[in-house]
Amino acid sequence: MKRKDFLYLTGMGMGAAMLPNLSAFGSPVPHDTVLQPVDVALKKRMADVALNAAKSKGATYADARIGRYLNQSISTRESRVQNIASSESYGMGIRVLANGCWGFAATDKLDNDSIARAAQLAVSIAKENSRLQSEPVQLAPQKGYGDVSWKTPIEKNAFEVPVKDKVDLLLAANAEALKLGASFISNNLFMINEQKYFASTEGSYIDQDIHRMWPTFTITKTDAKTGTYETRNALSSPVGMGFEYLIPDEKEKIQGIFPIYKKRYDMLEDVRIGTAQLAEKLNAKPIEPGKYDLILDPTNLFLTIHESVGHPTELDRVLGYEANFAGTSFLTLDKWESKKFNFGSPIVNFVGDKVRPGSLGAVGYDDEGVKTGQWDIIKDGVLVNYQATRDQAHILGLKESQGCCYAQTWSDVQFQRMPNVSLQPGKSALNVADMIKNTEKGLYMFGRNSYSIDQQRYNFQFSSQLCYEIKEGKVVGMVKGAAYQANTQEFWNSCSAICDESDFRMGGSFFDGKGQPSQASAVSHGCSTTKFDKVNVINTSRRLG
Repeated sequence: MKRKDFLYLTGMGMGAAMLPNLSAFGSPVPHDTVLQPVDVALKKRMADVALNAAKSKGATYADARIGRYLNQSISTRESRVQNIASSESYGMGIRVLANGCWGFAATDKLDNDSIARAAQLAVSIAKENSRLQSEPVQLAPQKGYGDVSWKTPIEKNAFEVPVKDKVDLLLAANAEALKLGASFISNNLFMINEQKYFASTEGSYIDQDIHRMWPTFTITKTDAKTGTYETRNALSSPVGMGFEYLIPDEKEKIQGIFPIYKKRYDMLEDVRIGTAQLAEKLNAKPIEPGKYDLILDPTNLFLTIHESVGHPTELDRVLGYEANFAGTSFLTLDKWESKKFNFGSPIVNFVGDKVRPGSLGAVGYDDEGVKTGQWDIIKDGVLVNYQATRDQAHILGLKESQGCCYAQTWSDVQFQRMPNVSLQPGKSALNVADMIKNTEKGLYMFGRNSYSIDQQRYNFQFSSQLCYEIKEGKVVGMVKGAAYQANTQEFWNSCSAICDESDFRMGGSFFDGKGQPSQASAVSHGCSTTKFDKVNVINTSRRLG
């Protein structure tokens, strides 16, 4: 049952001969073989082997995850293709409860005997672990769903698009930047397809086909006279969509300082605008440190949401079970139990969800078979909930899991991972132009850049790709070196205005790390353009000496 790793998709053998500095390291796998899913009936039979073997050895609960993961990345620089990498991973992970404790084992050998041995190993591990456990695992109730399926609602499968077409798009973007005066440009296109099958002793048999992609670039322009340079990264978002994300729809443009698409992305237009902005950025004046009203575009604010709201409301960080990748959380249980902890201003509302179309976190069911939904995390500025899995739900008095369980591959044990965490749009009609008109001294910021946050996710600093100064209700020009500093509670309490639903957009993290050993997941954060009053801004562009 092991499938051969593949190096190239359709057209790769011939395409490699045509691309500069690229050679094929073996025969391409036929297109229909690569994209043909594993038969669902076969996966159900294999899962039952695992579940029955686990129960026969004393497991009181067991689940099996059969995963087939396709990954492809394409990297180019200027007129050259630097790398094309495609891979496939296929196997089964088996998780069990025995003697009230978890055990896990995985195998890429999917014959009956190998599956049964892996299940037996998982039970043995659980029983050994139970000797050290002080209290048994408590699982929230979960009904079995029988045979169900879910698919990312894509229009065009990125893995069906010939590699040459994808390379041509990236090289065309590079050529456009160089033609317009860029000194250097590199870009990347990442694509992931997770074909996942989940089965449990509770009676669920869930088949899912999940797609994600992320196009991105970095343009650099140098000034030969001064020896300085500036960069501009893409303002794209990683998405839970197919290749249609790269086919822009003119009807969904949001007009502002420069046009942005609400759900799609035009790489060539972003390259043209970004290259032109670099000349302005090179000549921009350094920011004067001080207090400013900040108007943050979703391309910037999503990262601040991720770090200051998403991670500190992960329940395992709150409980101190998880401290890898920047620590635990200041949002301890006593703050939630008080039912009045003032996280932000009354207009601040954050929702956790795993269902929003086009988002990275959108799935039908999580990796322990829980049907996904949405829930309030911050309501009218008050902390009201966290992010939990089945074995955490009882800590919060929840009757069911919130569906926040995920593993990066079949060979990794699933654990609590962040859902989409999004700031809800303003309830009154408000656009960016009106927000700027009402700002006397401010900064308008776009794009993610450098950042830092402490071990409790409290004190932080964020900067941006682009920063425009606002004076007396008008944008007067670009400045550079601006970074805003605050603590999480102070920052979200300074939130004074949020644009309405018409401006709502999603950003996200394609490779969000957590755990030890570390695992990566993908998560989106939506918001509309948002204003924060009198935030401390420093100048990071000045150099000593």
